[in-house]
This record gives sequence, C-alpha cells and structure tokens, in this order.
Amino acid sequence: MARPISPDAAAPGAAPTGGAGTRSTAALILHSLRPEQWTKNLIVFAGLIFGLELFDRAAVVRSSLAFAVFCALSGVVYIVNDIMDREADRRHPLKAKRPIASGALSPVLAGGVASALAAAALAAAFALSVPFGAVALAYLLLQFAYSGPLKHIVILDVLAIAIGFVLRAVAGAVAIRVPISHWLLVVTILLALFLALSKRRHELVLLSNGASEHRPILGEYSPYLLDQMISVVTASTLVAYIFYCISPETIEKFGTDLLGLTIPFPLYGIFRYLYLVHQREGGGSPSQMLLNDRPLLVCVALWVLAVVVIVYLRPFGV
Repeated sequence: MARPISPDAAAPGAAPTGGAGTRSTAALILHSLRPEQWTKNLIVFAGLIFGLELFDRAAVVRSSLAFAVFCALSGVVYIVNDIMDREADRRHPLKAKRPIASGALSPVLAGGVASALAAAALAAAFALSVPFGAVALAYLLLQFAYSGPLKHIVILDVLAIAIGFVLRAVAGAVAIRVPISHWLLVVTILLALFLALSKRRHELVLLSNGASEHRPILGEYSPYLLDQMISVVTASTLVAYIFYCISPETIEKFGTDLLGLTIPFPLYGIFRYLYLVHQREGGGSPSQMLLNDRPLLVCVALWVLAVVVIVYLRPFGV
C-alpha cells in the first residue's frame, strides 16, 4: 500500500520535509536539476569507447563536453516535469518532497532558470558541431513531448524514454564523428525499455490502489502486464548483445573475437536488477540503484574494464 502523505507535505505552500526549508534557492535549484540522475548521460561515452577513440585527447574532450550538454538538458527536462506535474507530485509519497511540489521553489523562478539553461546548453551543442546540436535539440523536443502528451499514452510513454537514451548514444558518436553500430543502438533501446518498464512496475507497487490517481497512465498497466513486457525486453536485450559480440562485423572492427567473454556481465547485471525490483521493491530510480547497490556497481565497472582491455589491449594477441 502507498504510504500516507502528511498534510504539510501535500499542501501547495508547505515547506519541504527533511530540513529542505532551510536550504538556499541555489541549493533548491540544484536539487531540482537532479544531478544524481546524470549518470544516465554516461551513455554518450559509448561512441568514444566503441569508436576506438578512448585514448584520443581531442575525442575525450569533445565527449566530455557532450556529456556536460546532456547533463544540462536533462536537468532542464526534470525542472519542466516538476513544474507540469507539481499537483500530482503532491499526492506522491516521495515526489511530494521535491522543491517545486513542496512549494519551497517558485515554479516561475524554476522555469526561468530552465529556459536560460536550455538556451546555453543548445548554444554549446551547436558550437560543438551542427549535427550534434541537431541531435541535442531533437532530444530536448522529444523530452518536452514526453512531458506533454506522450507520457499519457500507454506504451508510447516508455518508448519515448527509451528513444531518449538512443539519442544520447547517437549524440555521443556524432560529437566525435564516429559511426555507431546498429547492434549497439538496438541494445540501448532494449535496455532503456527494460529500465523504464521496471520503473513503471515500481510505481504501481509503491502507490498500489492510488497509482491511477497520481498518474492516470498507470491505470493502463498492471504488474502482470509489465512483467510480461519486462520478460520480452530482458531476453531481447541479452540476445542482441550476444549477437553484437559475436557478429563478424564486430570481430573485424576490433580485430578480436574475445568480446564474447563480456557476456556474463550483462547477464548478472540484468538478473541482479530483476532481483532488486522483485525482492527489494527497487526500480524507482535506476541511477540510485546503480550507485547504491554495490554488486551492481561492481558488475558495471568490471564490464567496462573488460571491454576496454579486450578492445584496446587485445590480450593473447587474438
């Protein structure tokens, strides 16, 4: 059952709980930008790693700038979401504590900050390169569309989230002017769907009978339906990654057939994530789960290390 919300937390002008009322405006704005969620933008570095540019200083700098741009743009999107959803968030046991929903941060001020940050980020994106700027703009427009009508359309809501991850991956490759494998794009959208569907399931379990009152689209889902969808994308993600690792195109590009040795890492990572979702009622925030669950964090770190060693050092000369 959903946990009850105190009247103060739900009231439009109430001060946020947990001592948030004593924080400065700058701290409240930073909180609304949700820097803890910026780990999702690390996918822009996929082009750097798999494009064989990891040890190119110029490419590293451009990828880092691309990462910074998407951190700024994702922060803008979070603020816009909080402004548009502030009434519904006040009825949520966790989101009611956010600065805008709690009344600690003015929506007008937050909107002004978001507008200025979006303009600066897009200007930086187009300065980096016109193609990168176009992808960044497409990402921002997609997220605004999600904040508007798309989040209220069943299935399209999670697909929009997944496409946002694909645009991040594409942007990372465009920023350093390297091609990105179609297999990696397929893996990206499937993995993003897995995370989005798991988050929907967490919301349903957390809010229970009040789920549709908080967000009407949740009434279109059920834990059973989401479990079926999650099963499909879980299997598809693993199969797509396996095919990428063993495909002749990948072997020819990297000059080694050892990438298949990394397959156990996504296997364990996905199974661990499913364990946390079903046994520990996790999944509400993939970024927090990654940072707070040590086995999952170690798994991802070892996967990255294994990929770098195999792709760049080519052990055993294979």
